[in-house]
Amino acid sequence: MRDGGLEAAIKAVGGVGALARGLGISQPSVSNWQRIPPERVIAVEALSGVGRQLLRPDLYPEKRPSLAVAMEEARAAAEARATPEIDEMDRLRAAEYGLLALLLFKVPTAEVLAKVADLKGDASPLGMAHLALADAARGTTVAAVNREFFDLFIGVGRGELLPYGSYYLTGFLHERPLAEVRAAFVALGVVRGDSSKEPEDHIALLCDVMAGLALGRFGDGYDGEKAFFETHVKPWAQRFFADLEMVQGKPFYRAVGAVGRQFMDIETEAFAFAA
Repeated sequence: MRDGGLEAAIKAVGGVGALARGLGISQPSVSNWQRIPPERVIAVEALSGVGRQLLRPDLYPEKRPSLAVAMEEARAAAEARATPEIDEMDRLRAAEYGLLALLLFKVPTAEVLAKVADLKGDASPLGMAHLALADAARGTTVAAVNREFFDLFIGVGRGELLPYGSYYLTGFLHERPLAEVRAAFVALGVVRGDSSKEPEDHIALLCDVMAGLALGRFGDGYDGEKAFFETHVKPWAQRFFADLEMVQGKPFYRAVGAVGRQFMDIETEAFAFAA
């Protein structure tokens, strides 16, 4: 069990991952601490704003009131710090994941189609895919997209594509990849708010979680985001979107597949480059 000083420092900086990054050491190293090592006390004090007397009272004589008061002061200091601005690139990434989640989880409404029709693009491959998707949205109707969605993901008996990690990785539904995703949801503190019975390894749900990770709504920063992507998205999402892009007679969802494939290529390259 961690002692009070270490807990205060972790809360002050916003989590174990944040403390590890600030110290320039690995997250598992900090996770294994029961108390702050003597050689790290001054650095942790400077990083967290929590006094050394609280961090290691056995090494530095207690000069502050009580542990409870010190913990409250550390909490107040953490809350007083301005919430870091989300990087603009992460906002754009979250929006891309959110768009894919929205279009793949249920049939788009007329309002959603109208917004998709207004998508902007540029000369990049992803920008061109956005323009093609916007054009597809302008050239279809809710009824037509409803039919595409039904044929692709529901069908009579089953749809043309099964958008689940377990199926793409094992050939069967409800296999180990689903259990691993569920465990990851628990670790992240993700609680589903929808009333559907779709398994958690549905591509739309994974995209929704990636959007939340990009915005810092849960998780432990970049390392956790990368681990989730590498473990639960990268191994199969590119193949799924490529399959979606190749379906015949489904112009709107073919365009969705093109956007997803291009975006997965970018994410895969970005995470590899960062490593």
